[in-house]
Amino acid sequence: MSTIAAPTKPPMIERRVAGVSRPGITRLTAVELRKMTDTRAGFWLLVTIGLGYVALAVIMLFAADPADLTFRNLFQMMMIPSGVLLPVLGILAVTSEWTQRTALTTFTLVPERSRVAVAKLLAAIALAVASVAVSVAVAAAGNVVGSALFDGDGAWNLGGAILPLSLLAQVINIVMGVAFGMLLMNSALAIVVYFMLPTVWGVVGQMVKALQTPAQWLDLGVTMQPLLEGSMPGQAWAKLATASAVWVLLPLAAGWTRLLRREVS
Repeated sequence: MSTIAAPTKPPMIERRVAGVSRPGITRLTAVELRKMTDTRAGFWLLVTIGLGYVALAVIMLFAADPADLTFRNLFQMMMIPSGVLLPVLGILAVTSEWTQRTALTTFTLVPERSRVAVAKLLAAIALAVASVAVSVAVAAAGNVVGSALFDGDGAWNLGGAILPLSLLAQVINIVMGVAFGMLLMNSALAIVVYFMLPTVWGVVGQMVKALQTPAQWLDLGVTMQPLLEGSMPGQAWAKLATASAVWVLLPLAAGWTRLLRREVS
Protein backbone atom coordinates (compact mmCIF):
# COMPACT_ATOMS: atom_id res chain seq x y z
CA MET A 1 0.00 0.00 0.00
CA SER A 2 1.51 3.24 -1.13
CA THR A 3 1.60 6.20 1.08
CA ILE A 4 1.51 9.80 0.07
CA ALA A 5 4.34 11.72 1.50
CA ALA A 6 3.37 14.79 3.39
CA PRO A 7 4.31 17.91 1.49
CA THR A 8 7.46 19.40 2.79
CA LYS A 9 7.46 23.00 3.81
CA PRO A 10 9.53 25.23 1.60
CA PRO A 11 12.56 26.62 3.35
CA MET A 12 11.86 29.92 5.02
CA ILE A 13 13.15 32.74 2.93
CA GLU A 14 15.24 35.10 4.92
CA ARG A 15 13.50 38.45 5.02
CA ARG A 16 16.72 40.29 5.62
CA VAL A 17 20.01 39.97 3.87
CA ALA A 18 22.83 39.16 6.23
CA GLY A 19 24.19 42.32 7.78
CA VAL A 20 21.38 44.49 6.36
CA SER A 21 18.44 45.72 8.41
CA ARG A 22 15.64 48.10 7.72
CA PRO A 23 16.59 51.76 8.22
CA GLY A 24 15.76 53.22 11.59
CA ILE A 25 13.40 56.12 12.07
CA THR A 26 16.35 58.46 12.69
CA ARG A 27 17.86 57.60 9.32
CA LEU A 28 14.49 57.91 7.58
CA THR A 29 13.99 61.32 9.18
CA ALA A 30 17.41 62.45 7.97
CA VAL A 31 16.56 61.25 4.45
CA GLU A 32 13.23 63.08 4.49
CA LEU A 33 14.89 66.21 5.82
CA ARG A 34 17.40 66.09 2.97
CA LYS A 35 14.61 65.53 0.45
CA MET A 36 12.79 68.60 1.81
CA THR A 37 15.81 70.87 1.47
CA ASP A 38 17.89 69.75 -1.51
CA THR A 39 15.23 70.01 -4.21
CA ARG A 40 15.04 73.15 -6.32
CA ALA A 41 11.75 74.22 -4.72
CA GLY A 42 12.97 73.46 -1.21
CA PHE A 43 16.26 75.28 -1.76
CA TRP A 44 14.63 78.44 -3.06
CA LEU A 45 12.02 78.44 -0.33
CA LEU A 46 14.79 78.32 2.27
CA VAL A 47 16.65 81.09 0.44
CA THR A 48 13.48 83.18 0.39
CA ILE A 49 13.00 82.64 4.12
CA GLY A 50 16.60 83.70 4.73
CA LEU A 51 16.17 86.83 2.62
CA GLY A 52 12.98 87.53 4.53
CA TYR A 53 14.92 87.45 7.80
CA VAL A 54 17.46 89.93 6.45
CA ALA A 55 14.85 92.22 4.88
CA LEU A 56 12.72 92.42 8.02
CA ALA A 57 15.77 93.02 10.21
CA VAL A 58 16.89 95.89 7.97
CA ILE A 59 13.37 97.37 7.93
CA MET A 60 13.21 97.21 11.72
CA LEU A 61 16.61 98.87 12.09
CA PHE A 62 15.81 101.77 9.78
CA ALA A 63 12.07 102.23 10.33
CA ALA A 64 11.34 101.31 13.93
CA ASP A 65 11.62 103.71 16.83
CA PRO A 66 14.78 103.20 18.91
CA ALA A 67 12.64 102.13 21.86
CA ASP A 68 11.20 99.28 19.75
CA LEU A 69 14.61 97.88 18.83
CA THR A 70 14.65 95.08 21.40
CA PHE A 71 15.48 91.41 21.21
CA ARG A 72 11.83 90.50 21.81
CA ASN A 73 10.44 92.71 19.04
CA LEU A 74 13.08 91.59 16.57
CA PHE A 75 12.48 87.94 17.39
CA GLN A 76 8.72 88.27 16.91
CA MET A 77 9.33 89.93 13.55
CA MET A 78 11.73 87.15 12.49
CA MET A 79 9.00 84.55 13.01
CA ILE A 80 6.98 85.89 10.07
CA PRO A 81 8.94 84.56 7.04
CA SER A 82 9.27 81.02 8.36
CA GLY A 83 5.73 81.00 9.71
CA VAL A 84 4.38 81.79 6.25
CA LEU A 85 6.67 79.69 4.03
CA LEU A 86 7.71 76.66 6.10
CA PRO A 87 4.28 75.02 5.74
CA VAL A 88 4.80 75.07 1.97
CA LEU A 89 7.89 72.91 2.52
CA GLY A 90 5.72 70.59 4.62
CA ILE A 91 3.22 70.35 1.77
CA LEU A 92 5.91 69.66 -0.83
CA ALA A 93 7.49 66.99 1.38
CA VAL A 94 4.41 64.86 0.74
CA THR A 95 3.03 65.98 -2.60
CA SER A 96 6.38 65.79 -4.42
CA GLU A 97 6.32 62.02 -3.93
CA TRP A 98 3.33 61.91 -6.27
CA THR A 99 3.93 64.84 -8.60
CA GLN A 100 7.57 63.84 -9.17
CA ARG A 101 6.64 60.13 -9.21
CA THR A 102 9.12 59.16 -6.50
CA ALA A 103 6.49 57.41 -4.35
CA LEU A 104 7.14 54.07 -6.07
CA THR A 105 10.83 54.21 -5.14
CA THR A 106 10.15 55.47 -1.62
CA PHE A 107 7.55 52.84 -0.77
CA THR A 108 9.51 50.06 -2.46
CA LEU A 109 12.52 50.80 -0.29
CA VAL A 110 10.34 51.32 2.79
CA PRO A 111 7.10 49.32 2.35
CA GLU A 112 5.74 50.40 5.73
CA ARG A 113 4.22 53.70 4.68
CA SER A 114 3.41 54.71 8.23
CA ARG A 115 7.15 54.85 8.99
CA VAL A 116 7.69 57.17 6.03
CA ALA A 117 4.82 59.36 7.21
CA VAL A 118 6.30 59.55 10.72
CA ALA A 119 9.69 60.44 9.26
CA LYS A 120 8.14 63.26 7.21
CA LEU A 121 6.46 64.66 10.32
CA LEU A 122 9.67 64.46 12.36
CA ALA A 123 11.63 66.13 9.55
CA ALA A 124 9.05 68.92 9.42
CA ILE A 125 9.29 69.41 13.19
CA ALA A 126 13.09 69.51 12.92
CA LEU A 127 12.78 72.31 10.35
CA ALA A 128 10.46 74.20 12.70
CA VAL A 129 13.02 73.93 15.51
CA ALA A 130 15.79 75.07 13.16
CA SER A 131 13.72 78.05 12.01
CA VAL A 132 13.24 79.23 15.59
CA ALA A 133 16.97 78.85 16.25
CA VAL A 134 17.79 80.96 13.18
CA SER A 135 15.20 83.54 14.23
CA VAL A 136 16.91 83.81 17.62
CA ALA A 137 20.32 84.24 15.98
CA VAL A 138 19.16 86.90 13.50
CA ALA A 139 17.23 88.77 16.21
CA ALA A 140 20.28 88.73 18.46
CA ALA A 141 22.47 90.11 15.67
CA GLY A 142 19.87 92.76 14.89
CA ASN A 143 19.68 93.75 18.53
CA VAL A 144 23.45 94.20 18.74
CA VAL A 145 23.51 96.30 15.57
CA GLY A 146 20.46 98.27 16.67
CA SER A 147 21.90 99.21 20.04
CA ALA A 148 25.35 100.00 18.59
CA LEU A 149 24.43 101.94 15.45
CA PHE A 150 20.80 103.05 15.78
CA ASP A 151 20.62 104.01 19.46
CA GLY A 152 18.20 101.14 20.03
CA ASP A 153 16.90 100.07 23.41
CA GLY A 154 18.91 96.84 23.20
CA ALA A 155 16.92 94.99 25.88
CA TRP A 156 17.59 91.24 25.85
CA ASN A 157 14.61 90.05 27.87
CA LEU A 158 12.23 87.94 25.79
CA GLY A 159 9.71 87.83 28.61
CA GLY A 160 7.26 85.10 29.51
CA ALA A 161 7.38 81.84 27.59
CA ILE A 162 7.60 83.42 24.15
CA LEU A 163 10.36 81.09 22.94
CA PRO A 164 8.63 77.73 23.57
CA LEU A 165 5.25 79.17 22.55
CA SER A 166 6.68 80.48 19.29
CA LEU A 167 8.22 77.05 18.67
CA LEU A 168 4.82 75.46 19.23
CA ALA A 169 3.29 77.89 16.72
CA GLN A 170 5.88 76.95 14.10
CA VAL A 171 5.30 73.23 14.70
CA ILE A 172 1.53 73.65 14.33
CA ASN A 173 2.00 75.59 11.08
CA ILE A 174 4.33 73.12 9.39
CA VAL A 175 2.43 70.04 10.58
CA MET A 176 -0.71 71.61 9.14
CA GLY A 177 1.15 71.91 5.85
CA VAL A 178 2.13 68.23 5.97
CA ALA A 179 -1.49 67.32 6.79
CA PHE A 180 -2.86 69.24 3.78
CA GLY A 181 -0.20 67.65 1.60
CA MET A 182 -1.20 64.16 2.72
CA LEU A 183 -4.87 64.89 2.25
CA LEU A 184 -4.72 66.47 -1.23
CA MET A 185 -1.50 64.98 -2.68
CA ASN A 186 -1.25 67.71 -5.30
CA SER A 187 1.25 70.53 -4.77
CA ALA A 188 -0.65 73.41 -6.38
CA LEU A 189 -4.02 72.40 -4.95
CA ALA A 190 -2.68 71.83 -1.44
CA ILE A 191 -0.83 75.17 -1.36
CA VAL A 192 -3.88 77.10 -2.60
CA VAL A 193 -6.25 75.38 -0.18
CA TYR A 194 -3.80 75.80 2.72
CA PHE A 195 -3.68 79.57 2.26
CA MET A 196 -7.20 80.20 0.97
CA LEU A 197 -9.48 78.10 3.17
CA PRO A 198 -8.38 79.38 6.61
CA THR A 199 -8.24 82.94 5.25
CA VAL A 200 -11.76 82.77 3.84
CA TRP A 201 -13.05 81.27 7.08
CA GLY A 202 -11.32 84.00 9.10
CA VAL A 203 -12.86 86.77 6.98
CA VAL A 204 -16.33 85.22 7.06
CA GLY A 205 -16.03 84.66 10.81
CA GLN A 206 -15.31 88.34 11.34
CA MET A 207 -17.99 89.63 8.95
CA VAL A 208 -20.92 87.39 9.90
CA LYS A 209 -22.07 88.23 13.39
CA ALA A 210 -23.48 84.76 14.06
CA LEU A 211 -20.06 83.23 13.35
CA GLN A 212 -17.96 85.58 15.45
CA THR A 213 -18.18 83.45 18.59
CA PRO A 214 -17.43 80.12 16.82
CA ALA A 215 -14.57 81.85 14.99
CA GLN A 216 -12.89 82.54 18.32
CA TRP A 217 -12.63 78.77 18.73
CA LEU A 218 -12.21 77.64 15.11
CA ASP A 219 -10.06 80.34 13.53
CA LEU A 220 -6.51 79.05 13.87
CA GLY A 221 -5.03 82.46 13.11
CA VAL A 222 -6.93 83.99 16.03
CA THR A 223 -6.27 81.16 18.47
CA MET A 224 -2.52 81.13 17.66
CA GLN A 225 -2.07 84.85 18.22
CA PRO A 226 -1.47 84.49 21.98
CA LEU A 227 1.30 81.99 21.20
CA LEU A 228 3.17 84.60 19.20
CA GLU A 229 2.59 87.20 21.91
CA GLY A 230 4.12 84.91 24.53
CA SER A 231 1.18 84.32 26.85
CA MET A 232 -1.86 82.05 26.89
CA PRO A 233 -4.47 83.59 29.19
CA GLY A 234 -7.87 82.18 30.18
CA GLN A 235 -9.37 79.81 27.63
CA ALA A 236 -6.55 80.31 25.13
CA TRP A 237 -5.31 76.72 25.41
CA ALA A 238 -8.80 75.27 24.94
CA LYS A 239 -9.40 77.48 21.91
CA LEU A 240 -6.04 76.57 20.41
CA ALA A 241 -6.69 72.86 20.95
CA THR A 242 -10.12 73.11 19.29
CA ALA A 243 -8.86 75.00 16.25
CA SER A 244 -5.84 72.70 15.93
CA ALA A 245 -8.08 69.64 16.03
CA VAL A 246 -10.13 71.02 13.13
CA TRP A 247 -7.34 72.43 10.97
CA VAL A 248 -4.43 70.11 11.81
CA LEU A 249 -5.46 66.80 13.40
CA LEU A 250 -8.54 66.14 11.28
CA PRO A 251 -6.77 66.71 7.91
CA LEU A 252 -3.77 64.78 9.23
CA ALA A 253 -5.89 61.76 10.16
CA ALA A 254 -7.72 61.79 6.83
CA GLY A 255 -4.50 62.37 4.90
CA TRP A 256 -2.68 59.63 6.82
CA THR A 257 -5.42 57.16 5.89
CA ARG A 258 -5.26 58.22 2.24
CA LEU A 259 -1.47 57.93 2.19
CA LEU A 260 -1.62 54.36 3.49
CA ARG A 261 -4.30 53.28 1.01
CA ARG A 262 -3.48 55.14 -2.20
CA GLU A 263 -2.28 52.95 -5.02
CA VAL A 264 1.19 53.78 -6.27
CA SER A 265 1.58 53.85 -10.04
